[in-house]
Amino acid sequence: MRTILLTNDDGVTRPGLWALYEELTRLGEVVVVAPESARSATGMSITLHKPLRVKKILVKGRRAYSCSGTPSDCVIIALRTILKNTRPALVVSGINEGNNVSLQAVYGSGTVAAAVRAALMGIPAAAFSLAFRENTPVNPSWLRRAMPIAAKRSAEIVERLLEMNLPRGVDYLNVNFPPDVGPDTPVKITRAARTRYEEVVEERRDPRFKKYYWLHGRLHELEPGTDAYEVLAAGNISITPMKVDASVTDPVASEMLARVFAAVQE
Repeated sequence: MRTILLTNDDGVTRPGLWALYEELTRLGEVVVVAPESARSATGMSITLHKPLRVKKILVKGRRAYSCSGTPSDCVIIALRTILKNTRPALVVSGINEGNNVSLQAVYGSGTVAAAVRAALMGIPAAAFSLAFRENTPVNPSWLRRAMPIAAKRSAEIVERLLEMNLPRGVDYLNVNFPPDVGPDTPVKITRAARTRYEEVVEERRDPRFKKYYWLHGRLHELEPGTDAYEVLAAGNISITPMKVDASVTDPVASEMLARVFAAVQE
């Protein structure tokens, strides 16, 4: 039986993780190794300055490993210790509470970082996220309804991946669901938007009149064909094929840089 490693960045008890777990169990043996608490926006960070603790726990009767580290830590520990004698067919991360559209989100996301870490270690991977409605408080009853639907659609994608494998040149998939995802929501293959918001820094004063800053974003106009547009504007499911190697291989650019730095050395 094939093995699927499942993790997230919201924490080992979150509903998106377990909704996805229930759907994936029909596709293979699912091993859950996830952070003990929320580790959102931790990116590719790993824990080097303190010990990592891993505990076997039960979450509503289902077995899991709870890790004190980041999603990236979870993948490393799972592949090197918990599953050291078993190579998983796929690493799945999610379902994240909130979208991970645009490169701005991808480079900071703990959810996506788990997929990147797996890809770096030679395992195909997919990250799944459910977008919230912009500028609207999260309704818990909506979340309970939406997550199982997103989980079913995630399992459909995972099943195809297990059957067909990733295409050459693709290391992992970044999948995002719109807030109103349903059984018939169209799937679009997209590219990652470069930006979806302008970073805004507000300068404020606390009650003691000391200065502090509050960061947030102002949405840009969304470009058709990008993950941000399809999920947030068109209401579609976005699948963005991603690769780990972001280095520039254009020979013209490389030759130009070689001339520039040769001149610097003279």
